[in-house]
Amino acid sequence: MATKKHILVAQVADKPGVLNRVSSLLRRRNFNIEGIAVGQTEQPDMSRMIMIVEGDDAKVEQVRKQLDKVVDVVRIVDITDLNPVSRELALIKVKATASTRSEIIQVVDIFRASILDVSVDSLIVEVTGDEEKLNSLIELLRGFGIREIARTGRIAMCRGGLGPLLVDESTRALKQPPKPPSSEVASSPDW
Repeated sequence: MATKKHILVAQVADKPGVLNRVSSLLRRRNFNIEGIAVGQTEQPDMSRMIMIVEGDDAKVEQVRKQLDKVVDVVRIVDITDLNPVSRELALIKVKATASTRSEIIQVVDIFRASILDVSVDSLIVEVTGDEEKLNSLIELLRGFGIREIARTGRIAMCRGGLGPLLVDESTRALKQPPKPPSSEVASSPDW
């Protein structure tokens, strides 16, 4: 079977250790996480986790089902084939001299990127877009000498009104861990 990059989007509880549990399950199943981004959502105490993994459809679906069983994972969806909007951010520190600075600025303008910092011997460029756009700009800037690159990894969202993670409030049945009775709550710190 052919492998491809899959975009898995999860709604998870905003608690310590959730990222570790999810990444550990993927590691145990021998998946390399090519990109991961986690951030707050519009819902209090919830985060959105976006993972890019490569594999065939059947293997990724099996892992998705296993991830859906993780206690703090409320819902996880493979949005690869749902025509998602996806973007990535990169900061690129490029060597610059008096003779190359204007040429670098022209390349940056062509890619609709921004220059965030200018120093005597370098520029920091910010670029947002799809993976191909970022890779193309990086390849062009390599000719000037790249000192440092920081990339966020891809974030993605489905087009249209109701996304695959959103559920009508009247039918919401969130998977939440059972809360212990107040008499059973441990008083020791959670190390």
